[in-house]
Amino acid sequence: MTPSIVNLSSDDRVEDSVQSQKLTSTEQKSGPPQVQSMGKAKDGRNLKIRKYPQFASLEEERLYRKQHLAAAFRVFADRGFDEGVAGHISVRDPILTDHFWLNPLSMHFSLIKVSDLILVDEDGLVVEGDEPINTAAFTIHSAIHRSRPDANAACHAHSVHGKAFSVFGRELEMITQDSLRFYKSHSVYDNFGGVVVDREEGDRIATALGTGKAVILQNHGLLTVGQSVDEAAFWFISLDKTCHAQLLADAASAAGYQKKFVNDEEAEYAVKEVGGPEKGWLAFQPYYDEQLAKTKGEFLQ
Repeated sequence: MTPSIVNLSSDDRVEDSVQSQKLTSTEQKSGPPQVQSMGKAKDGRNLKIRKYPQFASLEEERLYRKQHLAAAFRVFADRGFDEGVAGHISVRDPILTDHFWLNPLSMHFSLIKVSDLILVDEDGLVVEGDEPINTAAFTIHSAIHRSRPDANAACHAHSVHGKAFSVFGRELEMITQDSLRFYKSHSVYDNFGGVVVDREEGDRIATALGTGKAVILQNHGLLTVGQSVDEAAFWFISLDKTCHAQLLADAASAAGYQKKFVNDEEAEYAVKEVGGPEKGWLAFQPYYDEQLAKTKGEFLQ
């Protein structure tokens, strides 16, 4: 059977114009645009960039969310974010908004298709699907979806660089442009309580996350959230890479090299350029396209 694909139409894209070298008065007041591109062709055409689509129905949006959730698992597998049955990504159902979709307990990320996804209710009962889910996945994700109505998706995995950085129980330093995505938008959960199987521990993690886009779970790993699964997945990829860069910088610093920090004024401005939800969604689209090409759309089935 030919898989169904929700595509962006021309109406779902936004025109973008050439950005000025200097800030306009509007930008000075409201901040820079989230997406920066050169959008004018030499022949006068205004070129278009992708944005999160508009849907004709909630059923269409549900399919879109499931397709991009399945793709996110494939992307995570390619980057080695899998480890046994640990790790999970969720996306809120747009129709049953207190339900969310998760991965089956023991299926490798690289094999997950749309048809494999599990829908669970607010009590952790399986509504759609024939496989069990990870208890920790439900405990963590249900707490986040309850406490953050804006967070439609959450990603957690035991990535190597994330685990390594988490042992220090500290936040990132603002030392690279990419780290600025998490400026005043990430935190540390500094209590390791073992495998997260009780509601109170899930609630504590959600409290530590607060209103941010990421939380570093001490002695455990990383967790990110977003308005879309695309955004949450890209923040996770970027956070893991940023942890890696921080570890390398710390090692060089121990050898006597002095780190240079981005000041608060620059960071406050730059986070609006590199850390907004539109930018997070757009940044994931090349990874999605790669999965379509590599798998010939297998994950959409």
